[in-house]
Amino acid sequence: MIQLPSDIKLIFSGHETFALRQLWLKKAYTQVQKYQDSSELVCPKSVFSSNDAVERFGVGKNMVASIKHWGLATDVIRESEKSNGFRLGEIGNFLFDETSGVDPFLEHEASYWLIHWYLAGKSLRSTSWYVLFNCLNSNSFNQDDVVSLINDLVSETENIRSKKTLENDVDTCLKSYVSDNDTEDGIESLLSKLGLIKKISKNLYQFNYSYHESLSDFLFCYAILDFWESLEERHGTSQSTLSFKNITYDYGSPGRVFKLTEYSINERLSHIEDISNGYLGWTDSSGLKQITKLKNETVGEMKKTLLRLAYVS
Repeated sequence: MIQLPSDIKLIFSGHETFALRQLWLKKAYTQVQKYQDSSELVCPKSVFSSNDAVERFGVGKNMVASIKHWGLATDVIRESEKSNGFRLGEIGNFLFDETSGVDPFLEHEASYWLIHWYLAGKSLRSTSWYVLFNCLNSNSFNQDDVVSLINDLVSETENIRSKKTLENDVDTCLKSYVSDNDTEDGIESLLSKLGLIKKISKNLYQFNYSYHESLSDFLFCYAILDFWESLEERHGTSQSTLSFKNITYDYGSPGRVFKLTEYSINERLSHIEDISNGYLGWTDSSGLKQITKLKNETVGEMKKTLLRLAYVS
């Protein structure tokens, strides 16, 4: 029986059934930043709920709530640990900081893959995204397949959700990756640009396993290190190697989240020492296929370096 990692929060709402749009994360960041730039270090939660929120965000009330959800789900903003409010997230600063932000208007392909990694790989507030990309083993599927699987997983934890709630969440998840001008006022979702899911018929979908040329080697390597870190945290262990099998098939792995073919993963790993500037090494001999940490540089610093390199193109 498939089990979700214990650190994944079971969240199936908050987006108000709106798929993520291109300018929304910037809007969330900008509103929270205004408070951090002033003497108030924490942005109050009322920034998304006060009477003037609709005017400040330039969208309807439900969309304001959706913007907050997507900002939290992608680490653009975070809930403050010390007080009842919000602060800027690491990814928010990385993308949108006025002086050092790499992609203030979300126009770079690396940003789409990074956001997808946070939703389907890290799953801060996007359980259906994680289940769809990691736990569904069939290449072709319909919406009911995903809802049924999620319902089974949630039932195991005794956190029952209504079928309607799950259906709305899965529908929003699928709308996030499949362009359909009959939905959401014909506005294309940000993640549909990735081409990870194809709509074959009215209610039949298919994953697109590929090399995915738009996925930077640097971002792929970043995802490996991020995934590796999460494995060590969950198991309370430190390991110097990570197998090809882990990278390709584990739940939450780059192989599953990015829908990469075995060939494309092997091809990328074969030159991972160059990609990581000697931080990682690749072994493919005598039936042993794995990567190894070759340097003592901290993983956090290496991840930051790889992320920035993903935008130098």
